[in-house]
Parts: sequence; structure tokens; C-alpha cells
Amino acid sequence: MQSALSSDKRFKVAFGAWWFIWAELHAIILSNFGIEFKLAVIDSLISNLLLALACLLISMNMKYYLPRKERFWYILIISFALSFVWFLIAGLILGILYKEHDTANLSMLHLSLTLRYSVAFLMLGCMSTISLLWYTQQEQKEMDKRKDEAEKLAKEAELFKLRQQLQPHFLFNSLNSISALTGMQPEKARHMIQQLSDFLRGTLKKEDNQWSTLKEEMEYLQLYLDIEKVRFGYRLQTKVECEEEVLQMKLPSLLLQPVVENAIKFGLYDTVGEVMIVIEARAKKDSLEVSVANPFDPETAQPLQGTGFGLASIKRRLFLLFARHDLLKTSANDNQFITTIEIPQIQ
Repeated sequence: MQSALSSDKRFKVAFGAWWFIWAELHAIILSNFGIEFKLAVIDSLISNLLLALACLLISMNMKYYLPRKERFWYILIISFALSFVWFLIAGLILGILYKEHDTANLSMLHLSLTLRYSVAFLMLGCMSTISLLWYTQQEQKEMDKRKDEAEKLAKEAELFKLRQQLQPHFLFNSLNSISALTGMQPEKARHMIQQLSDFLRGTLKKEDNQWSTLKEEMEYLQLYLDIEKVRFGYRLQTKVECEEEVLQMKLPSLLLQPVVENAIKFGLYDTVGEVMIVIEARAKKDSLEVSVANPFDPETAQPLQGTGFGLASIKRRLFLLFARHDLLKTSANDNQFITTIEIPQIQ
């Protein structure tokens, strides 16, 4: 809105400056052709005031109606019609004005009528073309702005949908675990319900915030890991290595939990015994880099193909936020499956 007002102001200033300069030039030209200076100034003011009003009429018309396919003919017709109307009105007023002076001045007026009409037609044609280009450009800017806003809303809606799709999957698993623990280990079941309550409360708080600090995300992730440790017991071990200076770096909210969930899925479902999930965070130039590693058995697991919805959704979220496809990478070596996420820091 402010940009549009600024553009209109610049247009008015340029319009006023042009007519001021042209009116002075007009008066000087008439004076050089032998018309007394006072009469030349009055002639210039009357002629150019009427012509400026005609140009304003064209500009206002273009503001509310922009021709499409018939642009050339529209400019030609409106320029011809308004220049003809201007010619009649200006000729009538100037004829009365010049009759009050000597015959030489009146004769000079008659000789200049053709030239005056040609100049008026050219000026109105130029004004029509300039107004058409100006308001077409303004309309295109408004269309681009609306398109950007629509794309932004669509992107935010998709991001919200992706976050919402992740949560039920984890919730169903947790409820199934609670159901299994209720009969055999009721104390553990109650403890897990409390942890799940804290976890979901944190989720609701984060839904309104698209970004979190790494410190906040790790605290939230720890709630998730506590729940999973109740489910899997001694089998699930975790190790978090996080440099102190990266704790205040930003990342999208709820980004890490699906990655860790994927690591637990492949780490515990395809192996026996204890499993160590290693989470590392470090600074890399202007980015935050987080990696999650889990063991896997290459004979029974296919981690590179089985990324599932969790990692696919993370990759999609990162693309929507940063327009890059290379921010999530996976690799497998030495019976370790490693997921690495790079989060550029927005200044």
C-alpha cells in the first residue's frame, strides 16, 4: 500500500514538473514569433491547462479501465477524440482573446492551429501510452503480490499439515505401549501417560511457532526419548553431543523428532540387544548441522530405501522453507545409518 502511494506521488510530481517546463517553453516560443510576451503567457496557460486536464482525464480513465486486446486502437481513438475537443475549446477561447489584440496576432493564431492540434494529438497519444504502461505495471505488481501471498498461505498450510500428520503416528504407538504396560507394569504405564501428557502439551505450544532454538528443540526431544525408553526399556540408549555455542541457533519446530523416530525404528526393529542412538549438533559456516546415527544390520534392513513418511516429510518441509533439496542427507557405513540435516540460519 505504501509503495503504491509512493508511486502515485512520484507520478504527480513528474506530471506537474513537465507541464510547468512545457508551459514556459510554449510562452517563449510564441514570444519569439512576435507575439507580445503577456499575450504569449496567457495563451500558454490556457492551452496547456486545458491540455493537462485532458491528459489527467486519460490517466484517470486508464486507472480504472485498462484496454487489453484493443490497446492500439483505444489509444488512437481516445487521443484523436480528446485532441479534437481540446482544439475546439482552446481555439474558441484563444480566438476571443486574440480578437482583442491586433490583426497580426490573430493571423499568427490561425497559422499555428494545425501545428497546435498536431502537438496536442502527440502529447495525448504519449500520455495514453505512458498511462497504459504505468497502470499495467502497477496491476502486474498487485497480481504478483497477491500470487506471493497466496503461495505463502499455501506453503504455511502444507507445513502445518505435515506437522499434523507426524503426531498421530507417534501417538498411536505410545497408546499401544501404554495399553500393553497397563496389565503387567501399571506404574510404568502411569509414568508413561504423564510423560506423554507433557510431550503433547509441548507440541501444542509449538504449533504456533514455526521456529525454535536448538536448546528448546532438544528439551522437547528429551521428552520424546523418555517415552520411548519406557517402551523399549534397557534396549534404547541415547547419546547427545551438542556444542554450547549452537544451542541458540534456530531450526524449524518439531523437526528432529521424526528423524530420531526413524532412527529408533531401524535401530531397534532390525537388531537385538542394546542400541545406541547418537545425536550430534554443530555449527557449519552459516548453518546448523544435526546428525542422528543408529546401528543397523545390512542383511535384514534396507535403510536407504525405507526412509518412510518421517524423513520424506522433513525433506519436504526443508524445501518449502529454504527452496533446497540438499539439506537432508542419509548415508550408511560400518553398520551405522546416519541422517544429517543442515539448517541455514536466516539473518
